[in-house]
Amino acid sequence: MSETGRSIVIVVLQYSVVVKGIERKLTDSGYRVSILSENFEKIRDMASTTDLFLLYLPSNVQGNLEMLERLSFVCDKVNSSGKSMILIGETKDRTDLLLKKPAIGDYIWLNRPIEMDVLGPAIENVILGPGEQGEKKRVLIVDDDPSYAKMIREWIKDKYQTDIVTAGMQAITFLLKHQVNLILLDYEMPVVDGPQVLQMLRQEPSTAKIPIVFLTGIGTKEAVERVMSLKPDGYILKSTTKDNLLKYLRGKLG
Repeated sequence: MSETGRSIVIVVLQYSVVVKGIERKLTDSGYRVSILSENFEKIRDMASTTDLFLLYLPSNVQGNLEMLERLSFVCDKVNSSGKSMILIGETKDRTDLLLKKPAIGDYIWLNRPIEMDVLGPAIENVILGPGEQGEKKRVLIVDDDPSYAKMIREWIKDKYQTDIVTAGMQAITFLLKHQVNLILLDYEMPVVDGPQVLQMLRQEPSTAKIPIVFLTGIGTKEAVERVMSLKPDGYILKSTTKDNLLKYLRGKLG
């Protein structure tokens, strides 16, 4: 159950009766909910009284230039407002949309059909900061570029307990001794690369369920498809900003 007063705006690119169902369930859970289906310029004004935006993507967003333009406009407006957003869409659309609009990789993505036992916790994780949820969550950064890894640690250390290792096998050794809540894993590393680390961690019962988010500097279609085919828990371009990374982690961890 949400704390009274939390406000959510559901942004709809195309009307759907499903959205009304989501609105009803969120209202029953104690949220104040409104739906924005046109005049997306209002996002900036609504941000001051809104805790979170939910963007419900239609099934025909792929190949629809008008829908893609609306999606891009909404992402830009939400990003400039400084607020967080959760996207709800078809699993099959995510990879292609990442290619067309890489910025959506900075937001939490939930697959349709969506259930409240998934949506509810995701919303609370995004809205509530770590200070409201107790002890800091622990994030392991795995990257062979020490400078980049240290920059990421500086970005997130105030909100998350953060550790760094600079090689794939170091990550395996570290995780056999320490528990973490999430791994930010460089996709391309020498000797043992990100995909190999992911595979080894998934095969080990003690680490199989740790969320793994790939970090990569390559945003080509082939690279995105290769990364997503490994079924990580997320995918972030290294060009992302501090604010967007923190928003993303808040959605994953709180």
